[in-house]
Amino acid sequence: MFPRRRPLHAFIQLTRLDRPIGIYLLLWPVAWALWLAADGWPGWRHLLVFTLGTVVMRSLGCIINDWADRDLDGHVARTRQRPLVTGLASSRDALGYGLGLLLLALLLVLLTNRLTMLLAIGALLLAALYPFMKRHTHLPQLVLGAAFAWGVPMVFAAVQGRVPATAWLIYLTTLLWTVAYDTLYAMVDREDDLKIGIKSTAILFGSADRAMVALLQLLSLLGWALIGVNFDLGLCYALAVVAAALLFGHQQWLIRDRAPAACLAAFLHNQWVGAVLFVGIVLDQLLR
Repeated sequence: MFPRRRPLHAFIQLTRLDRPIGIYLLLWPVAWALWLAADGWPGWRHLLVFTLGTVVMRSLGCIINDWADRDLDGHVARTRQRPLVTGLASSRDALGYGLGLLLLALLLVLLTNRLTMLLAIGALLLAALYPFMKRHTHLPQLVLGAAFAWGVPMVFAAVQGRVPATAWLIYLTTLLWTVAYDTLYAMVDREDDLKIGIKSTAILFGSADRAMVALLQLLSLLGWALIGVNFDLGLCYALAVVAAALLFGHQQWLIRDRAPAACLAAFLHNQWVGAVLFVGIVLDQLLR
């Protein structure tokens, strides 16, 4: 079931553990939710379960995505060196690794409660659904946003035993932010995607892509401001939201000519947006 040659290298390539940007982008909203749901330090158990769960689910999502796109990735410049294209790993290898990660995810969620376990089903369905959406809709980024934000209600379910309305505010804001930065990512591949018939928000928005990303970023900032109000966060968090706005401004400057390399740099830049908001939350709670 597992590769006979260079299995560790194949696993790292399939799960993209050597490129952890996806882990960061998935982890920051989970971290926000952990500290907000617990109103401070969430405890080691919740922190470890959700941090490991984030790494596992992102890795599993990468395998599902590569398997689904194994016949397409060879036609896109950015993805031509993926292991299922180069032959470093086979579909059978991907299946074996995927099943192993799925088992690990199950073991982790068993350490939580019943509501969190029920919500975990939704996380798995969204992760499995996303790779196929680019064939049928110009809004696969919306499905990715729904998947990347799903850790938020799971955190509240685990910490508080319920999912309050404020958790869904964080969920919606995370979804909007994800659509914004994944549109930047889709702008990198737009020309190749048009040739092979792959759909994305970058193609849907066309020449209005920069304006639509800016609108999504503004809505994200509004969402983060409302989160601050609903959770009684103060000056440190407010300054973090201002910093996030400045980082968004830098991203808009980067993509001014829509150069693929610049769009990729703007996408990667979002890890700092998530980080600065987390620092703002933690500092605000510590200094009360």
